[in-house]
Amino acid sequence: MSLVGRLEDLALSDIFQILSIGKKTGTLMIRSDKGNAFIVFKNGLIVRAETSTLEGNIGRDLLKKTLVKEHVYKMAQEVKKKLPSKSVAEILFELDSASRDQLDKFARKRIEKVIYHLLLMSQGDFHFELDNLDVGSMTEVGDTGWEVSRGISPEYLLMEGARVHDEMSQKENLEEGLTEGEGGEAWEEDWGEHPVAVERKDISALKSLTQELRFPNSTSEITLLILRFASDIFQRGVLFMVGEDELTGLGQFGLEIERADERIRETVLSYGESHFLKGIIENAQSYKGSLEKDVVTESLIRELGGGWPLEVIFFPVITEAKVVALLYCDNAHTGDPFSETEGLDIFISQAGLALEKSLLQRRLQEMQKAGGKTPKKKD
Repeated sequence: MSLVGRLEDLALSDIFQILSIGKKTGTLMIRSDKGNAFIVFKNGLIVRAETSTLEGNIGRDLLKKTLVKEHVYKMAQEVKKKLPSKSVAEILFELDSASRDQLDKFARKRIEKVIYHLLLMSQGDFHFELDNLDVGSMTEVGDTGWEVSRGISPEYLLMEGARVHDEMSQKENLEEGLTEGEGGEAWEEDWGEHPVAVERKDISALKSLTQELRFPNSTSEITLLILRFASDIFQRGVLFMVGEDELTGLGQFGLEIERADERIRETVLSYGESHFLKGIIENAQSYKGSLEKDVVTESLIRELGGGWPLEVIFFPVITEAKVVALLYCDNAHTGDPFSETEGLDIFISQAGLALEKSLLQRRLQEMQKAGGKTPKKKD
């Protein structure tokens, strides 16, 4: 999963919830007029973060606490000039001048500062790259910090942010900022500009249904969960099974036609005759936009009923690197614009993995029934 967009459309707090709930691993990069930053996630937890908007580095913090001698710190800075991909903290560790426990402790404080500053940003571009943990090339932020042994919960950082905001809102001179306490540094004057956002529909649905997806009883239960999730966001939708050249209806929600379930299960579309649908399936990526007219898509809308939708969205369900199902959704009843869908994207990705696990279990059971157990080796 690659998550790309602008902070004007999706706040950092929302991004954190999506990556945390999805237990994603990768690097979130943020670029804005106020500065650049990156945040490294491992299984949904934050393990490293740095930004060009903050002065100093972890080594400087250790120096202030006299845990590192000045000549050693200067030596580390000289080494960094020759090895820019390494951080000062990593160099100090390799020089045996700072322990892992010390670096973890100061890195956690540094991460908190970085996140607090980033929550002030209301504009900029973000890009989350799945499974990319290489931060050595991110020289635009200056120093790349230190990866903590135990990750920090994004929810904790958001709650702490809200707490600081509440404290600041009670101060008479808000524009002067709230002092951090230890270290004596002042917070940004409009720190509370982005408190924790009201939870979105797709995030709420992701939280409530992900647990059910972990232990599905059958593949049909997985498809029902997909439709249930989508029905919280869109007015109507259909889930199709993808064959070699055809789409076969599996289920629906929100269709205002007689015998809706039976009609959809009887629906078969030759997507091979539609350049538009074939392209979506071959690209194996979500599509949001206008629905191109051709023989197949016109047949689809006739089956669904109503007029031509202003906007549609397709979500491929991928199992074993192959698109096995395709979810179609629209708001044709009222023409309302779509709300955020990142939570559904994550859920469908997890549903694909759940289907893969279910199929594997079924194959093993069939092998056992057919007497295909692996024979034990004789002594």
